[in-house]
Amino acid sequence: MRAGVVAAVALAGGLIVASPAAGVATTGSVVTPVTVTAQTAALARPRNGTILYDRISGGQGRLKIRNGLSQDGVVILVRGRTKAISIYVRARSTATVTDVRDGTYRIYFTTGTHFSRSKGRFTRNAVYQRFNDKLKYRTTATRIPGWSLTLNPVRGGNAGTSSVNPKDFPA
Repeated sequence: MRAGVVAAVALAGGLIVASPAAGVATTGSVVTPVTVTAQTAALARPRNGTILYDRISGGQGRLKIRNGLSQDGVVILVRGRTKAISIYVRARSTATVTDVRDGTYRIYFTTGTHFSRSKGRFTRNAVYQRFNDKLKYRTTATRIPGWSLTLNPVRGGNAGTSSVNPKDFPA
């Protein structure tokens, strides 16, 4: 939410000038204000685990995502032809979605640098892929479904991936 507020203020005012942080000594030195444009604010790197899009919350399913790559990633769950959720996973980090509804999902992911929230894509070095197998969530009285995905290749891993044309990627 905070990044959205910054972007809105930046768009309304053209730019933001930040004052020095509390506790910074300014006696005898010149403090240069930091200028943030609307474009810079829009490209601000989301925090790990940030839900970028959500149309499936309310279930009991869990999805744990490990990104062992050197670039950030976005994982998107698609149910049928509809994008259900997307989550930002920073490089060398793990994030978890805890309220996935029952259903069958195709999993897409993209990695890269300079993520644009407005475009829902990385603007540099972007790679688009999907897992070949779908994930099925079915909650019962004795079982709460959960899956773990790893975006980087793992020795002994059992999940194949395929490249996706950027035009066909559900951003």
